[in-house]
Amino acid sequence: MALSKFGFIVTGDTFLQDQGTDAFQMRVIGVRHPEEGIEAARSLVSDGYQLIELCGGFSPVWAGKIIEAIDYAVPVGVVAYGPESINSMYELFS
Repeated sequence: MALSKFGFIVTGDTFLQDQGTDAFQMRVIGVRHPEEGIEAARSLVSDGYQLIELCGGFSPVWAGKIIEAIDYAVPVGVVAYGPESINSMYELFS
């Protein structure tokens, strides 16, 4: 089975964006707080999305909570930043 539905959850503000082609669809869901990612992930799974990626604003702890909340239904990845980005990330999220 080829990947045809990809979901991305980003922290920042609340929004929903769908885009794609006949062969590939992408849905981006914006949430204000990481805990809102649980419901966003559940909605992606219920809509048939095959893969979910979380932005770097989600910690490994929240990624684990989201994976458990969807009962491991689809793979969930997390964008990660190296040590060279720690100070810049702190400034963005503090």
